[in-house]
Amino acid sequence: MSKAWKELDLEGGGLQSVNARLAREMRTRPTAYAAWALFPLGLHRFYLREPLGAAGFLILSVATLVLAFLAPTGWWLAPMVAGLLWAGVDLWWIDRRVTDYNKELRKQVFLRKGNKPPQDYRGRYTSDEDAQRELTEYQKIKESEKPGQSGIAGSNDRNRDVGGKQRMPSFNEQEAMLRQMRSGKNDDTKND
Repeated sequence: MSKAWKELDLEGGGLQSVNARLAREMRTRPTAYAAWALFPLGLHRFYLREPLGAAGFLILSVATLVLAFLAPTGWWLAPMVAGLLWAGVDLWWIDRRVTDYNKELRKQVFLRKGNKPPQDYRGRYTSDEDAQRELTEYQKIKESEKPGQSGIAGSNDRNRDVGGKQRMPSFNEQEAMLRQMRSGKNDDTKND
């Protein structure tokens, strides 16, 4: 299967849009380790969105070069050894950083501003009695609904959101519309 889905954006707030964004922005271990090969430039730190660490590698590299040309013999060894030790520690650090970065990215994407909890959400129940009462009320509502009704009392229009705005059809509804369109095209060609 091609990776064209990563470029596709239906401009909605759905899961497909979120997954496309995550696929673009998540960091991978192989790329980070490949960038580590050029650790004097700090590329692995830049890739993992750690600009201070990347700048530290650049400063150590410049200090090593300056001391190698200007200072007496041996002075350049100190920043070079420090850079090598730091690069060695980064081999261990990269794995944790990729995991932490991707986890934070997922939290930012899934919990971004504008996402609200479901209607009538009241948080955790404070007692078992409250939970039982809510469950009983919910069961009464569900038992009074007819099959095919939406969950919103008094609403017969499935494409309307609570605020009266048009909502994006669900994946299953989109599939049903596509099947209907396809069968409609076949009927038109048979009639001709």
